[in-house]
Amino acid sequence: MRLTSLRGRFLLSILLWVALGIGAIWFSSVRVFTTHVEDSYHEELEVHVRELGGLTELDAQGRPHLTRPLSDPRYAEPLSGFYWQISRPGFGELKSPSMTRGALDHDIAHSPKILHRIANGPTGPTIVYGFIRDAESGPPVHFVIATDERHLERIISAFTRELTVWLTLLALALLASGLAIITLGFRPFNRLTAAIDALRKGEQGHIAGRYPDEIQTVVTDLNAYVDRNAEIVERGRVEASSLAHSLRTPLAVVTDEAERLQEAGQGEAARVFLDQSGRMQRQIDYHLARVRSGGSKAGVPPRARLDEVVPPLLDAMHRCHPGKTFSAHYPPGLSVPMDADDLSETLSNLLDNAGKWAHAKIRIEAHEADGTHSIAVQDDGPGIAPEQREAVFEIGHSGDNDHGGSGLGLAISRAIARDYGGDLTLSEAPSGGLSAVLTLP
Repeated sequence: MRLTSLRGRFLLSILLWVALGIGAIWFSSVRVFTTHVEDSYHEELEVHVRELGGLTELDAQGRPHLTRPLSDPRYAEPLSGFYWQISRPGFGELKSPSMTRGALDHDIAHSPKILHRIANGPTGPTIVYGFIRDAESGPPVHFVIATDERHLERIISAFTRELTVWLTLLALALLASGLAIITLGFRPFNRLTAAIDALRKGEQGHIAGRYPDEIQTVVTDLNAYVDRNAEIVERGRVEASSLAHSLRTPLAVVTDEAERLQEAGQGEAARVFLDQSGRMQRQIDYHLARVRSGGSKAGVPPRARLDEVVPPLLDAMHRCHPGKTFSAHYPPGLSVPMDADDLSETLSNLLDNAGKWAHAKIRIEAHEADGTHSIAVQDDGPGIAPEQREAVFEIGHSGDNDHGGSGLGLAISRAIARDYGGDLTLSEAPSGGLSAVLTLP
């Protein structure tokens, strides 16, 4: 999904928001839980070391001993990770039943105030608490109690794993709900896109249906624009036709007077009048054909099916150019984004031109690839030299006068093609003749 689309941008925003939100919850939750567990362990160790000091007494020889075991049974389980140690330099040492090997550093307890640090223990790094208590005489008594760090890390790791699983599920649920919301919210836009596509293809004249208030105004304005555009085009056609017809009457008078001058022996003056009248007539015919064209790069062109436009043209060409073969090859149902009348006029010009120059065969080939439509009219005639191919599109250029023509067909056909955002180009045909290729987006 491209980030140039609104749907892609919304999904990216939701993804970033969920990632940041879930990430912040995960980080803060782990930190809060870790702090809570660490505080609980430190509080527990401090309580136990105080309990250890309270249960310790000195016998008559000054050796320490416990009046009873500690209340926590984990200190009695061998290598459980919970240890205590009582020592008095010169008077012996006591260890918890759990400490079956190793020892704790009694120097950790060097102050009447309870202190703690991380140190090595019998089964790995431990959290050690300790303090000293002075005796009536002689050295003080050292009280040390410890818990393996692995117990703390195991609890934190278990919490972190479970939290990660649940937050991952929550993130997936949030993303799924966000995708569902976007899908539901964009349904009107999908409908609008389909309606505009149908409008562009000529399958309907307006955007039908009711849309949410936020885009209904756009739909209404677009329908009004389509109507207004059609009205302007139609009005322009009528006015241009009226102008052309109004010019043809005085032009006919000028042509008639030129012929009179020619008959009166003023051949040079008559030739000038007739040449200029012919040029004016060609310009009128050219621009009138341009106005009749329904194409527009900014408009919404209809679509024309080749199997509806081409067969009548081939029948007409067989009658106009007897003895020559016209054939067409294109996929069934192929349509192009062009008004049927414009397509008919364009192909008629190309086929007629090919019929005049071909030796025997004229062929139409059409196909669509990657959204581009291509229609080629090929003949087996003499062709046109590459350096002369652009010149034949000029208004009034008729090639060889032996074949007749006004020199407007190719010019009008290219103008119509470009009105639709396409083009008309000439190249050499596989048969050696000329190939006129109409391309449309």
